[in-house]
Amino acid sequence: MPLSRTWPAVAAIGLGGWLASGPAIADTAPALESRSAPILSERGVQYRDLNRNGRLDPYEDRRLPAALRAQDLVRRMTLEEKAGAMLHATPTSTATGDGWTAESLSALIAGRHAGAMISRLAGTAQAQAQAANQAQEVAEQTRLGIPVLLSSDPRNHFQYVPGASVENTAFSQWPETTGLAAIGDPRLVRRFGDIARQEYEAIGLRMTLSPQADLSTEPRWPRINGTFGEDPDLTSRLVEAYVAGFQNGGRGLNRGSVVTVVKHWVGYGAAVDGFDGHNHYGQDLTFPAGRFQDHVRAFRGAFAADVAGVMPTYSVPPQGLTLFGRQLERVGAGFSKQLLTDLLRGRFGFDGVILSDWAITSNCDANCRDGWPDGQAPGFAGFGTPWGMEQATVQQRFVKAIDAGIDQFGGSGDDPAPIVQAVRAGQLSERRLDQSVTRILLQKFQLGLFENPYVDAAAAGRIAGNARFTAEGRAAQQASLVLLENRPAARGPLVAAADGSAWRPGPNRRPILPLSPSLRRVWLHGVDAATVRAHGFTVVADPRQADFALVRAAAPFETLHPNYTFGSRQHEGRLDFRDGDADYEAIKQAAAAVPTIVTVYLDRPAILANVRDKATALIGNFGITDDALLDVLQGKARPRGRLPFELPSSMAAVLAQASDAPYDSRAPLYRFGAGLSY
Repeated sequence: MPLSRTWPAVAAIGLGGWLASGPAIADTAPALESRSAPILSERGVQYRDLNRNGRLDPYEDRRLPAALRAQDLVRRMTLEEKAGAMLHATPTSTATGDGWTAESLSALIAGRHAGAMISRLAGTAQAQAQAANQAQEVAEQTRLGIPVLLSSDPRNHFQYVPGASVENTAFSQWPETTGLAAIGDPRLVRRFGDIARQEYEAIGLRMTLSPQADLSTEPRWPRINGTFGEDPDLTSRLVEAYVAGFQNGGRGLNRGSVVTVVKHWVGYGAAVDGFDGHNHYGQDLTFPAGRFQDHVRAFRGAFAADVAGVMPTYSVPPQGLTLFGRQLERVGAGFSKQLLTDLLRGRFGFDGVILSDWAITSNCDANCRDGWPDGQAPGFAGFGTPWGMEQATVQQRFVKAIDAGIDQFGGSGDDPAPIVQAVRAGQLSERRLDQSVTRILLQKFQLGLFENPYVDAAAAGRIAGNARFTAEGRAAQQASLVLLENRPAARGPLVAAADGSAWRPGPNRRPILPLSPSLRRVWLHGVDAATVRAHGFTVVADPRQADFALVRAAAPFETLHPNYTFGSRQHEGRLDFRDGDADYEAIKQAAAAVPTIVTVYLDRPAILANVRDKATALIGNFGITDDALLDVLQGKARPRGRLPFELPSSMAAVLAQASDAPYDSRAPLYRFGAGLSY
């Protein structure tokens, strides 16, 4: 129930009027659960006495509309509690990595009143559920017993980059989001969201920091694997389905929802030279083709599904970009009133929570700006992303962001003191804080956390990663494969067509895929030999002894900024295979001897010009297990993906294209939507 739709009724009725005139409503809500707060009964209604005053207060009364309850609770909160509610904190993990330290939970929840925390735990489902319950127990013991909201970056996929995704240890495994785009079916994306929703909820996670509605218009950009590709309309449709799956329907939040935070508002993919906005050197966007509105359009599906949260981008718009006739201020979107209040809330009517990306109010020290000294592993100490506000104080950044429209701050020092000090100094009004805190609390009421924030840890393992969910994820991996070439399995050199664009198969000669039972001996690169043997093949050590070769390769990349926290972790730079690259050398070695099947992991749009002429079959993948891949090669499942972005023909074409425009590469080797099947 969005705030703007309920607030007028709240103002008109008032709490006293509702309680005096409202009828007694049957207590039919789900059972309550407490660990320390007493469960009492009044007028036949059971309630959790969260503030332990022995009476039913409006915020404890589950018969009341969520907006009324939120309004009542905000009135009871101190300034420090309100400021804390605007923190999205990062707790400290235990040594085992599957829980949080008691000291961290106490400091953040009880001491600093943090309203939400991000989970980067990667243990068993049961262990993570127990950690969530431990956090809620600490929250229940606070003065008002306000539950904490636990969030996560994506954790159902393959690629793991600290600070952007979570290692998948307990959930069903699906292709990257680009793989869902390759399938292109909104029903499947909604099903994925629904399955992931159940897995998140089973371990106590009630917010996902996804999906990315960013367009992958700059092929060198390292965040492409989390997008739905470069087409704004396809992205919008699939984002709408994603939100509806996670939020348990397309009409806002309910007790079965996982709050969905679409990101990164807006234009994040139009990065100068493809460098990422997490980095000081990558903070700038560019729109040479004037396609800013395409990047805005990609978010429309999220709004259509009543998305509950939006995360602004770190990145800074270029000089001269205008909105509503005025030049955009050159600050990160988390500080931009034009992008958050005028465009997001004003133009699109968004009334949910605006959550900043991580560390926008933190200082970026010398290591963050200039890179860590040689020999030191780049860490997160001294890391910040206050782009456009580097010269401001931490307190000034909080004021600027809240004035722009931010409701909650991700990873911004986990300290509410600057917000409290700003209010006391007259730089912010407490009434402005009340608006944000009401939005934050409203969602917790809608989720039912005030009735029962706990999960069944014993059941978590039966839900997360169960056989049915795992099978559906595996089928999606297979369906997302993009078959780009499938030629006859003739021995010896193959002859290309005169224009170099296709092979001339001989008459009545069968393409290599699906594999003929006669092809049994295989040479491998990047594939688990035991898995291949389990599929009935004989693995040989020399490609000259094989019937065919199977090579798994990754899209080429460079580590251009090894001394930076995120630059050291991200794939940047070139996209073409070159002599000396391990994967390319394996392709050449195999293709010189036998028909060769090559599958390339497309976390970015690889240039395959000198791979296509060597591969008998060429397959793009977006994350797939060896076992699932072998089933496709043997014809037990079929590839049906279509490219969600172009594959360029050369680095020269990449350098010539506009970073903000979809499918504008000159003479692409494979166009957007390319793909075969069998």
